Amino acid sequence: MTEEEITFQTEVRQFLVEYLSADLKRSGRNMTSVFADYDCALRWHKILHKQGWAAPEWPEEHGGTNWTQNQRQIFQRELKLGGAPAIMALGIQMLGPIIIKYGTEEQKHHYLPRMLAGDDIWCQGYSEPGAGSDLASLATRAERDGDHYVVNGSKIWTSFAHRANKIFCLVRTSTEGRPQAGISFLLADMDTQGISLSEIIGLDGTVEQCQVFFSDARIPVTNLIGEENQGWNVAKYLLEFERGGHNYSIDHQKLFAKVRAIAGQQYAHNGICYLEEPAFSADLAELEIDALALEYTEQRIKASDAPGSLTSVAKLAGTELSQKISALSSDALGAHNAPLQHAALEVDYSGKVVGPENAITTFAEYVNMRAATIYGGSAEIQRNIISRAVLGLR
Repeated sequence: MTEEEITFQTEVRQFLVEYLSADLKRSGRNMTSVFADYDCALRWHKILHKQGWAAPEWPEEHGGTNWTQNQRQIFQRELKLGGAPAIMALGIQMLGPIIIKYGTEEQKHHYLPRMLAGDDIWCQGYSEPGAGSDLASLATRAERDGDHYVVNGSKIWTSFAHRANKIFCLVRTSTEGRPQAGISFLLADMDTQGISLSEIIGLDGTVEQCQVFFSDARIPVTNLIGEENQGWNVAKYLLEFERGGHNYSIDHQKLFAKVRAIAGQQYAHNGICYLEEPAFSADLAELEIDALALEYTEQRIKASDAPGSLTSVAKLAGTELSQKISALSSDALGAHNAPLQHAALEVDYSGKVVGPENAITTFAEYVNMRAATIYGGSAEIQRNIISRAVLGLR
């Protein structure tokens, strides 16, 4: 790093020392997916906003930081490896850039400041029971009735919908032409009459996903982003941020640190510490090499204004690599994977745990990671995109 970047890194670290309290740090350490404890995540969001650091990648005129690419990378790395909880990124990371690019001036003026301050928490209504990877086949209908759309249908795997007060979603406004041609991008309040939800309990026993139902929900036409029937272009632009806007390489550094900590305490059947066991250490080294290659790809994405299919490369490689690292951690932990210790993951928990203290998240991380190659576009879909756009296959 340059001297200026080292100075910046020191500034971020001093900020963390001053503002990252013990309970916030515990919530970050005990994350088992991309979500942290809701209350801690929101409190941390407010702290970052007060510092002017809530949306580093936004343009400066909308509340961004005007940092360089390296500064943004340093910032994200220091926060994640320092134990900070993740903020609710569906608004900041995904919807914010959409409104900046496609929104009207009135929409920018209304939504962006509230999103930046953490006053609105957004969820994403894309997938449906019959339309996941094949998103163009979505069936949720929005019919124009004066100044409103009347929406009927449902969305599923809607992350943190039970905590959100807003939803952005894709709806079908026309059945003419190609399926992609009749889709529109709508914003809605979750407390709108006719919108309800059902929580889905995950394999780890917690609720992160929901199904959202629309029953004659009346949504103002002014909540349309972009043009009617042109929402597919908006959706594709958003997916570039969902797939390529994630710092998998930093996630991997955090996962590798956990693997090494666990493997340094656990022993294989032959009595050798896992870190010294040849097969295990060879597997670990191979994954670290793959992670380094991905980090360079992510840097190319962040340096590009239109990363295109590179985001599919990062999403595919990042999620599959995360699964492999979590599986290696699980292998080293052995029988200590088995106990369900939901209470131990609570921010205010002070009791005993079964197994190593630093491994209480391992099993939940492992099962949550199984979904990583499905959400945001399945691994099969990403391979199809790469084969066409990168390799020129048909």
